[in-house]
Order: sequence, then C-alpha cells, then structure tokens
Amino acid sequence: MGRHAVVGRMTLFTPLRVCLIMAIAVLICGWLFKAACIQQKPDGNGGVTLDQGGQRPWITACYTDAVPLYGSHKLNTGDLPYATSWEDNGQVRYMEYPVVTGFWMWAVAGIGRGYDSFAQATGVLPVPLNVASYFTIGAILLGFVYLVAVACTARMARRRVWDTAIMCLSPLLVVHAFTNWDLLSIGFTAGAMLAWARGKPVLAGALIGLGTAAKLYPALLLGPLLVLCLRSGRMPEWARAAGAAAIAWLVVNLPIMLLYPQGWYEFIRLNSERPAEYDSWYFITTTLTGTTLWDKAPGTDSPSFLNAVSLVLFLVACAAIGWFALSARRRPRFAQLAFLVVAAFLLTNKVWSPQYSLWLLPLAVLAVPRWRPLLFWQASEAIVWVLLMLSFAGVSNKGLSIYPFIGAALVRDALVITLVVLVVRDVLRPERDPIRMAGDDDPTGGPIENTPDRFTLPSLPALWARRRTAAPEPVDTAPGPGESVPTS
Repeated sequence: MGRHAVVGRMTLFTPLRVCLIMAIAVLICGWLFKAACIQQKPDGNGGVTLDQGGQRPWITACYTDAVPLYGSHKLNTGDLPYATSWEDNGQVRYMEYPVVTGFWMWAVAGIGRGYDSFAQATGVLPVPLNVASYFTIGAILLGFVYLVAVACTARMARRRVWDTAIMCLSPLLVVHAFTNWDLLSIGFTAGAMLAWARGKPVLAGALIGLGTAAKLYPALLLGPLLVLCLRSGRMPEWARAAGAAAIAWLVVNLPIMLLYPQGWYEFIRLNSERPAEYDSWYFITTTLTGTTLWDKAPGTDSPSFLNAVSLVLFLVACAAIGWFALSARRRPRFAQLAFLVVAAFLLTNKVWSPQYSLWLLPLAVLAVPRWRPLLFWQASEAIVWVLLMLSFAGVSNKGLSIYPFIGAALVRDALVITLVVLVVRDVLRPERDPIRMAGDDDPTGGPIENTPDRFTLPSLPALWARRRTAAPEPVDTAPGPGESVPTS
C-alpha cells in the first residue's frame, strides 16, 4: 500500500469519500452504457419517438428492463401496481415484481411525470421522452441506494477499507447497475449486514424483511446467521432478527395480499412457470445436448421437474454449507457464509438473470477480498452480457450465435466456483484469510464476534477417523496345531 493510501493520513480524501467518488464515476458510466436505449428520433408527425431500430438494444448491449416495462406495465399512466392488469399473449398479467420493487417503479414513474410537466411548463429544463425521464430519474435514485451500500460495506471492512473499491470500480456495475432494480435490494442487504455487525439484530432483521420484499435473495442471509448463532450459542439474537424480518415483510406485503391477491401472487406464479434462464446450466445443457428433461410437463404450465431439481440442489448445497460451518476448526465469518449461500443459489437456480451477479459484489468484498480473481470474474460477467445480447440480435443481423455466449457463461461459472473454493480454503486455513491476517475475528459478526463456540459438529475427516478407530480388530479363525477343521 502506498503512503497516500494509508488510512488516517488524508483528512479530505478519506478512503470512504474516494470510494464514493469512484462509485459515482462508474455509475455515470453505467448510465451512459444504457443511454443508447433511450435515444429518440423524429416520428414523422413533428414529434419524436423512441429509437429502437436496427436491433439497437442487442447490438449496443444497452438493454434495460426499465424501458419496455414502462409502457407494458402501465407505469406511464400511473395505474396502481397489483390492482392493474393487462393482457399479454392471451393471458392476464399483473406486476410481477415483489411489492417494494413494484411500488418503487410506480413512485419513480410518478416523479418522472412530475418532472416532465414542470419542464414543459417552465421551459428551463430539457424535455426528453417520458420513458427517458423515467429511466434517468430511476438511475439517479438507484445510484444513491448503491452509494449507501458502498458506505455500509466500507464501514464493515474496517482495516481493509480500500477493498471497497472492488465494488466501486466494477465492470459488472457498468453493464448491470441499471439493467433492472437489483441495486435496491443490495442497499437493504448491505444495511442489514452493517446493522448486524453493530449488534442491532432487530434493525438487521427489519432491513432483511424489506429487502426480501424487494428481491428474494436478502432472506438467504437468515440461513448463515442461524448456523453462526447456533454455533456461538446466541440463538436469541437470531430469533429477534428473524422475527423482525417476518414482521417487516408482512407489513409491506399483507395489505397487497388482502386487497389484490391475484396481483400479489403474480410474482410467485411467474417464477414457478418460468423455464430455464439463459445463464443457467439447465439452459446450457439443453442447448448443447437437446435434452427435453427441463421442459414443462405435458398439460401443465410449470416445469415441475426443473423446479424440483433446482430446489433440491440448493437445499443440499445449504445443508453442506451448514455442516461445513458447524464443523470447521474456526467459526467462519458471516460474510463468508453469506457469499457461499448466495453463490450456491445462483449456481443451482433455474433463473440466473445476468444482473443477479450484482448480489455477490458487496459479499465478495467482505468474504474474499482478493482483487485479481474478483476482477477476472467481473470482467467475465461483462463479456457474458455482451455476447448474450449479440446472440439475441442473431447472426443475420450482425449478431452472433448462442455458442460464444455459452462458452463465456461456462467460464463465468468456473470463476464463481473458483471464488467459492477460495472462501472454503480461507475457512479451513484461517491463517491465510486476509481479514483475519489483519487481526480481526469477524468484522460482520456483531454479537457473535469473539465469542466461544457452544455447539459444533465433527468434520467429515474426523468422522472417518473415528470410524476407523472404532472398527474391531479382525479375529484369526484359522485352526491351531492339532485342532480339527470344522466341516459343518
């Protein structure tokens, strides 16, 4: 580390402020990367319209869900989410996002319409297309949420605060910051982890509940916390966090469940009926082998076998991680287990939307702060996205076939598995863990940091050694001199 990077030497450009500046710069690049999809052109009637010609979203890789969903989900009209339906290919549809995300989209659309009205009335501000206002205002607000996540992560990094730059100077952030609304749940998750790290389990649980109401993955944090609290004998803290998470989730979901049950259920229905997503290994095996194993069952709308396999594989992975956490010589850090569980979810799930990889960013900073493998992984994510978009364009439209994307996706999967292996190695050999080498036990541990173990399980090598020790010695049954040989 150079002398200008030493913490405490600079009063103006502190590590946190530098990281925030870097994140702002990369978020601006992320908006510019998507800006090609909000370009406009004359409509022939004296006005302008959105320019999506020439396979623009695919050729430029600028695709973002915000643009097509603005009109298709009636955000442009201000209709209340979950109470409003529309027809798509003969099927009645509702807002398919969790409640917090759905109302975030609706609120941003309202702010965008307010901006458009003010700009038109005063003439002092630019007047873009409504969808461009919606996307840009949403990007600004999501950017602020991500800055909160950066600040929370920096606070948890303690002595290795400069590791936070990994999530600020990220190629993954450039291509996916505004592909969807995942930054919202990332902000809740980072806030929840900081609250837990500061010994506030109720606040941590409430933020997990709100994050789960925005995207499902924050609920996965409760699993690692359960295992760690069980090992350290701090189950009351886990119970408070889990209870607060359940209450917070119900507070925002229950009114919609009661008032608009069909609209609320749309998220569950759509996810149960979705086929294997492009980035998943299920889709890759289908493309490479032509198997129909993951297709929908005849006469049903749901790929039931695919759903079952995906769920079972994830549960098996969670069980293995739980055993590993309870049997390791030294208790794993919270961030390490959280990273392993979220990575297992992505690797086993039938849906790995490209922007889901953002979930791993703050966790990677805290779990495996090794810059080189993390940058390789993030670069592979950017390549995967570009190749996927070009495959959507098609070979006949200056695009590519699906196979370059599949190759890149397999490399990306291998790099994620490599990160998992690095985390496992650090748990098994804590003297090589960069965080513990710096003198900390678990900066994200909160009430369980530096506490003794109360419950552990034997490791697999210990079980095998115990089994060998307990095996009886073989008995020599050969007849001695002068003894008759039994014949019956």
